[in-house]
Amino acid sequence: MLVLARKSGESIMIAGNIEVVVVSVEGDNVKLGIRAPKEVEIFRKEIYLNIQASNKEAAQGETSLNRLADLLRGNAKGGQ
Repeated sequence: MLVLARKSGESIMIAGNIEVVVVSVEGDNVKLGIRAPKEVEIFRKEIYLNIQASNKEAAQGETSLNRLADLLRGNAKGGQ
């Protein structure tokens, strides 16, 4: 992990097109501003992890539905 010290109003650049600016520091709270292209998705980590978990569940559910559909097709073919 890279650790940098920045003061309010200072920033860092990521990949040449993403700028993270320290807007303010108040006690334990740091407010950041992020300038990035519109196509770059930016999420708080806890939200990102929830999205990933939901996507994983959906993918597993889709696999289960596909298996069920295959079983039903197999039973329908066998019963004809």
